[in-house]
Parts: sequence; C-alpha cells; structure tokens
Amino acid sequence: MAGETDLVKLVKGMKPQLNAGEYVFSLVDTMKNIPPDDVLCLFREKEGITVILEREEADLLNLKYDYVASWITLMVHSSLEAVGLTAVFSSELAKHHISCNVVAGYYHDHIFVDKKQEQQAIEVLVELTKKFEG
Repeated sequence: MAGETDLVKLVKGMKPQLNAGEYVFSLVDTMKNIPPDDVLCLFREKEGITVILEREEADLLNLKYDYVASWITLMVHSSLEAVGLTAVFSSELAKHHISCNVVAGYYHDHIFVDKKQEQQAIEVLVELTKKFEG
C-alpha cells in the first residue's frame, strides 16, 4: 500500500503519538555485544555505528550517550517520496526551540526530541495539524 504524498493531508493526519520510555543515541564500533532485539534503529557511518535504543538497555550494556530523548511517531502513513513533511514539522518545532532528530520508517516518520520537551513537542505538533484543517 502506497503512502500519502499530499502535504496538506500528511500534516492534517499526523496524529502524533508519544511512545513510552526514554531513548538514547549511542556510537559503537561493533554490534557484537548488542542484542539485535534491543536496537530500535541502527545507522552505519564511517565514524562508527549509531544505535538508538531504550536508555535502560544502553545502561545495562554500559553504552555512552549524551542525549536522552522521547520518541514521537506520526501516525499518518507517509510515502518515502513525500516532499515537505519533515520541513514543515521541524520548522514548527524549531520556532519553539525544540530540536528534533527524524527517522523515516516505511509507514511512519519518527521524531526524537529532548525528554524534557516531550509535552511541549506534542502540543506544537497537535497545533500544527489544526492549522492545516482550516
């Protein structure tokens, strides 16, 4: 099933959902000691492997991290070819001094924001959807 590409429909249908837990980004050289089921996301760069996982798991594995995040899922099924959604919500969050780190999955966009700003981020995203409803 193809995802939505219409920007207005995407923003109107975001339905941001806050996932439970605290998440961290850690840099590792190898995945050898990290159970695959503990990893939410992984990205290989020339400097190392970035893993996103629950803070509790990172602590158990003695992984270093600097940033504790909340994970927000946009429930709209966005196409990987859609243009502008990330720009719209990241600009709106930036206006409120909220940093966001975005991961696109096949069905949904996922936003990681500072744990201390999770409620504010949800409020900003909900208000953004309302701006596109009129």
